Amino acid sequence: MARRPLPRILSTGSAQIARSRELARTAADSATDILHPLITVTRGLRRLASAGRRKWAETPKDRRGPLLFLVASVILVVALVPYGPLLAVITLMAAAAWQGRDRTPPAPDGPDESQTQRLQALYEALMPYFSTAEDPSPLYAHGGEWEKAFPSYEFDGTGRITQLEIRYPAYFPDGEAEARARVEHLLAAKSGRGREYRFAWDEEGNALTVSVLAPLPTDLAAQRFVTAPGETVLGFTDPSQVQRTLPLTHGEERRDVPPVVWRTGVRSTEPHLLAVGQPGSGTSTLLRSVALQALRYGDVLVIDGGGTGEYACLTGRDGVLGVEVGLAGALASLEWAAHETERRLIAANRARQEGHPPPDDTRRPLWILLDRPTAFTHLAEADGRKDPQDLLQVPLRHGRAAQVTVVVAEQFDSLDTLSDPVRQHTRARVVLGPAPAAQLEAVLGVRPHTSPAEHVPAGRGYARLGTGPAHRLQVPATPDPYDEATSDAHRQAVLELLPPRTTPADGENLPVPAEAVAAESS
Repeated sequence: MARRPLPRILSTGSAQIARSRELARTAADSATDILHPLITVTRGLRRLASAGRRKWAETPKDRRGPLLFLVASVILVVALVPYGPLLAVITLMAAAAWQGRDRTPPAPDGPDESQTQRLQALYEALMPYFSTAEDPSPLYAHGGEWEKAFPSYEFDGTGRITQLEIRYPAYFPDGEAEARARVEHLLAAKSGRGREYRFAWDEEGNALTVSVLAPLPTDLAAQRFVTAPGETVLGFTDPSQVQRTLPLTHGEERRDVPPVVWRTGVRSTEPHLLAVGQPGSGTSTLLRSVALQALRYGDVLVIDGGGTGEYACLTGRDGVLGVEVGLAGALASLEWAAHETERRLIAANRARQEGHPPPDDTRRPLWILLDRPTAFTHLAEADGRKDPQDLLQVPLRHGRAAQVTVVVAEQFDSLDTLSDPVRQHTRARVVLGPAPAAQLEAVLGVRPHTSPAEHVPAGRGYARLGTGPAHRLQVPATPDPYDEATSDAHRQAVLELLPPRTTPADGENLPVPAEAVAAESS
């Protein structure tokens, strides 16, 4: 069947609206130019009238009579003088035009003295990187003009650079990561420490744009995010990096924040995640945030190698299969997870061969969260048992087809102890806390296009999903609700996301801390 063309009003309506808006804007600009003298005089008359009212209000009451007599005498003399009223109107209009002039100070055409010195110093510092002795007409030279190298620049109120465009010669090896890293380190040091910078290299145009990044919000707490099944919010990033925003609540305020969304499931290319950081960087917070989101649609198994009890709030909850803190429990749970993965694969394969959809028990997501699994490696070697990481091979290799997702959190000092399957199959990477550029590249696979900050809050770092770019990341505040240092607002936010408690099969009640009972009852 041939498609009917759209009505003319629908096919050309947008173009007519755009043309009408352009004509209206042009007419408004022309009218403003024509009526500018009248607008200036009107503004001046209003200012003169305001000055007269203030003068009258400031005049004492006993002097207002003589003042009125004086004004009336002046008006009478002006009226009797030949051409007096005309001269009075001309004088009034001239005074109004003078008072109604635009008093906004003109913007400076160029940088001031301190800004010029900063740009000149930056130019001199870049000269060893962007110049060679064989260049007959160097762009960077001693005593050269920085105006040719820096076509555009912006400064903040403190006189520090906020945006700078840098031209460099074509022979600079901008395709080499090491050469870029040296220039970026210099620019971050000379432009002002304590801030994060984004470096945008234009290799075709031989230009580098340096811009200061605004700090990511750290006041966003854990909450129920508007996501589809199979989507997990790792944190929040810059608005220019993603094309999606999530509506979030912060107290009584609502705002739209760009998230870093990690997609899992059968069609995911990054089915497993590895989070690395220093102690206190927020990796446990990330795992709690992932667990609370995973419990909406699936089951969760937690292995806590640190043994700090930061996941006690999940014990006995609906959908939580277990929270293991010992070697024996971790081995038993991971062995069950491996058999469960195999069972799901066999059941799904049989259903496909018979022409039926996969069973429901094979489509419910299963999440395996491991915090510091290398701690069990040393215990297993000392006790002569199997390394728990060896039991992760089946979930890691076949987890995507079986709806099994593995999330591993480890510290930098134990990163070498991770097994090869964990390294190979965790294509989604997160690095939290301060880290040098070499460590970031070792974990993420690429150097971020931003300068790493020296001092960052907990949960702050970078995330890279597969072969995509490295995004700045701020994990939502998801602290342990049983920790005494947790604020009441964050504790209540986490407790509201926890599923209800499930009675154990043997009928025994699970021990619950007293402060947790008080918090949940409130």
